[in-house]
Amino acid sequence: MPTFQTYNVTPILPATLEALRELSFNLWWTWEPTARRLFRELDPDLWDQTNHNPVRMLQLSRQSRLEELAQDKNFLRELKQVFQDFEKYLGRRETYGKTGPGAAIKNPIAYFSAEFGFHESIPNYSGGLGILAGDHCKSASDLDLNFVAIGLLYRHGYFRQQIDKDGVQAAINLNQNFYHLPIREARRCEMKLLISVPILDRQVFARVWELRVGRVNVYLLDTDIPENSVEDRRITAELYGGDLEMRMRQEIMLGIGGVKALTALGIQPDVFHMNEGHSAFLALERIRLNVVEKKLDFYSALQVVAAANVFSTHTPVPAGNDSFSREMMQKYFGKFAEELNIPFDELFSFGHTRLNPDEPFSMTILALRLSRHANGVSKLHGEVSRSLWKDVWSGVPMHEVPITSITNGVHTKTWMAPEFAAVYRKHLGDWEEHLTEADFWRGVIDIPDAQLWETHQQLKRRLIDFVRDRERQRRERLGESPESIRRVNRILDPEILTVGFARRFASYKRGVLLFSDKERLKRLVNDATRPVQFIFAGKAHPRDEAGKALIQEVYKFSREPGLETRIVFVEDYDSYIARRLMQGVDLWLNHPLRPLEASGTSGMKAAPNGGINLSVLDGWWREGFNGSNGWAIGAEIDDGTTEFQNEVDASSLYQLLENQIVPLYYAKPDGKLPLAWLQLMRESIRSVTPVFNTQRMVKEYTEQLYIPAAQAYENFSRDGCGAAKHLSQWKTQTRTDWPQVQVSDVQVINKDRQSISVGEFLQISARVHLGALDPQHVRVEAYHGEVDNGDLRNPTATVLNQSSQADGNGNYIYQGSVPATESGTYGFSVRVVPTHPCLMQAHELRLITWS
Repeated sequence: MPTFQTYNVTPILPATLEALRELSFNLWWTWEPTARRLFRELDPDLWDQTNHNPVRMLQLSRQSRLEELAQDKNFLRELKQVFQDFEKYLGRRETYGKTGPGAAIKNPIAYFSAEFGFHESIPNYSGGLGILAGDHCKSASDLDLNFVAIGLLYRHGYFRQQIDKDGVQAAINLNQNFYHLPIREARRCEMKLLISVPILDRQVFARVWELRVGRVNVYLLDTDIPENSVEDRRITAELYGGDLEMRMRQEIMLGIGGVKALTALGIQPDVFHMNEGHSAFLALERIRLNVVEKKLDFYSALQVVAAANVFSTHTPVPAGNDSFSREMMQKYFGKFAEELNIPFDELFSFGHTRLNPDEPFSMTILALRLSRHANGVSKLHGEVSRSLWKDVWSGVPMHEVPITSITNGVHTKTWMAPEFAAVYRKHLGDWEEHLTEADFWRGVIDIPDAQLWETHQQLKRRLIDFVRDRERQRRERLGESPESIRRVNRILDPEILTVGFARRFASYKRGVLLFSDKERLKRLVNDATRPVQFIFAGKAHPRDEAGKALIQEVYKFSREPGLETRIVFVEDYDSYIARRLMQGVDLWLNHPLRPLEASGTSGMKAAPNGGINLSVLDGWWREGFNGSNGWAIGAEIDDGTTEFQNEVDASSLYQLLENQIVPLYYAKPDGKLPLAWLQLMRESIRSVTPVFNTQRMVKEYTEQLYIPAAQAYENFSRDGCGAAKHLSQWKTQTRTDWPQVQVSDVQVINKDRQSISVGEFLQISARVHLGALDPQHVRVEAYHGEVDNGDLRNPTATVLNQSSQADGNGNYIYQGSVPATESGTYGFSVRVVPTHPCLMQAHELRLITWS
């Protein structure tokens, strides 16, 4: 048998179709249905075969088909219209970023993330963090922010999931050809960019790829190039793959390499946003550049750099945050500390709380210490984060820990079915222009019942056809019997209440909670008149044996007699399956172990498609649930065991389904439409859509974090970084003098402190020893609130004023009054904190002295 050498032949795109090429290299098409329709019309089978990748389609299309379309007047008219819409989108001038509040940012925001999920054809993401990053970029484009993004480009992506006949997950590595993706090698002055990053004793090189997302450019680093050793080529092989050494190298490449790539591109950002702690080394690299190039000392450089840094934490448990041992940090950053002109131990201390010297180096703590702007990703997660990281601000009351919250959202147009978008356009008007306006969405009341229901049912039928098709392909691949393959046609029924559960299969998400009472579940799914059906999907990390066991458990349930037509597990969950599910299910199920879901966004995607949420009150749903737009599973238990919470939530889940959800879905007073259910659909659309979207989210980032960061960075950078140097020197001196500070002789001046009436004031006087400290640079406060089990409930701080000059020994008298607004038992203490006009956080120095 002869051996054959292979070669590729690509078609020539006719001149009249050239616009297709330009459209294919900008991900605007991923959220523009008319553009996707164009590519689908090119060749529907090839569209599916290429996983909806227009670039690959144009490489594989038959020449004859392209010639045919080049003469098709209808196709050319449609192409012309879509391309005009594309150019209009790119060319808009009256935008939030150009003429609105976003115009305050003159130089770019640089957004760093380890993963980006834009579309299934670009598998550079594993789950929610990447999808959020992709949606963040899309809304930054819609708003026309001055915004670039930085990440890594993984040769093997995450992984393709296959489920075998026993329900065991197999992880199939991708081997991507980057020339099949909508990316191009980044250039500057016509030269391809190559950056280098010192790792250990060598330079590691990376190629820079450019991905266009509407008006935003995303730059992705790739070390799989001939200039590197085999070992270094593997750095960008796999997302979240390899051991801890590989994770260290990936994070050096992302953070330090990302900063170098921006410099090589000639981009000088005013704001650096770290989406999770993976990229936190960028702060150290930026400090190093200020030390080496601007000749600043380490702490002056830190003021400049931290002012521009924004950090979003997404993980509500310590174990979910990357950390490295002292030995590993010494190995990779020993020389780096020398370049910063500080001892290694001092550098290492920026990665832990400084309460326990044996702690590893935490990337989250590094990001918190080197950022003046930090946030959790829901209100509850903000509270959890302040509690989790309070030791980084030792002695500071938990509610004053400077971590705010901005609740996540979704890019609505990406996730909304075009059929629903058309309904909204018809009955509400231009919903994209009014996306975040709550009053506008009250118009859903005007959508006729029959049209709302038929639109939803159409999408549900499409989902069921899709699931059957996927399950048929899987059974054929496994060589199952013809009878087993025929039985696929009996899986699911569009007239039955359909519940979706799809997410990463981590243990805390409790994927098998539904199966905790199997007999009760069988009664639910097999009810003769009111049955329920469930669709599951999700991947477990290849090394997460517990997560893989959960998938196997769900799969085995789905093949049991009595359950197999009502429960199905769809393999290889990606953003395409997510869209089909979220656009087609009646009910979206979510039951993580509270409070371990930082935000979650899947339920936000169901709502604009008429889906209703059934979720525990964790993450975003704690804010989104209003009592009439879905259901809340279980009570908010703060201190019960995991087993107890599982028991309570499983019982609540069954009761809600049996007593409320199922009866409501099947109640059809006119025999045709579930009128009460339709009202719930409307309320879900009305309450969730205008709030839980990335347009609102990115505006909040811009106005609450990006603009203050850009302004502070500008202030610290001007006049040779004079303000930064001054603040650094003041901090050093204040830290030296602070041990002298003492609060003594605190007195209540009221005649009878035991009976102060509502409307009166508690009069306080305190003697404070400041020593060498200037009283202008301290704030003395009465910290007061209602006594609650040895602590204070809802405490507030009231400033006390200096009422006497120093007595020559650095002693001062401070006095003030606390209003008595309500009856009860109250407590107070007096405290002293340093203050300076250039501080960006009230507790930036982490110094506080209590009476």
